[in-house]
Amino acid sequence: MILRESVALVGVGLAIGVAAAYGASRLVASMLYELSPTDPLTYGTVSLALIAMALLASLLPARRAGRIARSSR
Repeated sequence: MILRESVALVGVGLAIGVAAAYGASRLVASMLYELSPTDPLTYGTVSLALIAMALLASLLPARRAGRIARSSR
């Protein structure tokens, strides 16, 4: 349950963040060196890295919640 909620929050944040980054791409295009402002590989890599970090960050609380749920049975 905790992992599901964490992934849902990260998914919403990623959707908003990717949309904002895509919208701001025109503003930062002059600052990028040999990289397209809408490079799909960059967007995908960053999205996967954020999902992985969120899963790692929520793993410990999920394990603790699972132990508490098992011990209260």
